[in-house]
Amino acid sequence: MTGLKVSNLSYHYGAKIALNEVSFELKTGEFCALLGPNGAGKSTLFNLLTRLFVSPNGHIEIAGHDLSRSPRKALAQLGIVFQQTTLDLDLTVRQNLSYFAALHGISGADATRRIDASLDRLGMLERADEKARTLNGGHKRRAEIARALIHNPMVLLLDEPTVGLDAAARASITSHVHDLTADGTTILWATHLTDEVRDDDRLIILHQAHILADGTARDISGKAPLQSRFLDLTAAPV
Repeated sequence: MTGLKVSNLSYHYGAKIALNEVSFELKTGEFCALLGPNGAGKSTLFNLLTRLFVSPNGHIEIAGHDLSRSPRKALAQLGIVFQQTTLDLDLTVRQNLSYFAALHGISGADATRRIDASLDRLGMLERADEKARTLNGGHKRRAEIARALIHNPMVLLLDEPTVGLDAAARASITSHVHDLTADGTTILWATHLTDEVRDDDRLIILHQAHILADGTARDISGKAPLQSRFLDLTAAPV
C-alpha cells in the first residue's frame, strides 16, 4: 500500500504561487526528508496534507484514502508534529497523552496500553509522570511525537521538529523517528537542515513552489556534500 501520494498539487495566495504541480509518492514504511529553504512551500504542503487548506487543484491520498472524498478516514491515518510545541506545560507527559487519546475516543485500559507503548517507542516511559515544563527541549519533542502516534497512524508528518534544539537532541530525535519506519510508519520530515538527512534517505528538495530533485540523498548529492548540492540547486530562481 502507498503511504502518501500527492499528485499535481498547486496552491496560490492571491497572485503568489506557493506550490506548483507538486507530485510525489511515498511507500509504506518509507522515511522521506522534505528539504527546502524558508519560503519554499513546505508549510503550505503540510497545511494541505492536514486539510487546514484545501486546494481546487491536485489530489492527496493518505494510506489509500482520498483526502477530498473521505477526509475522516484519511486524517485518521495521519499523525502530526508541528514546528511549535503544543504540550500543556502544567500537565504531566501522561496527562498530555491521555487528553489527546480522549479526543480520538480512546480511553480506559486501551488508552493506558497505547500511551505506555507510544512513550516506550520514544524512550520516554520513565518520564511519563513528570510535568511537561520540567522536560528539556529534546524530551518535549519526543513526548509530542509519542502523542502523535497514540492512534496508530500510518503516516507521520513532522514540520521542522528540531527547531531550537541543540545538536545532540537533534541527532537523537532524528534517530528515533527513523526507527519508527521499522513498524511500517511512513514519515515525511520537513527541514531546512541538510545534516538531518542520511545518505540512504529518500529526499525531496522543494524550492519556490517546485520540486527540484527527488531520489536518494546519495544520488542527489553525487560526489559533492549534500549541503553544497542543496545550495547550488536553490541559488538560482526556478
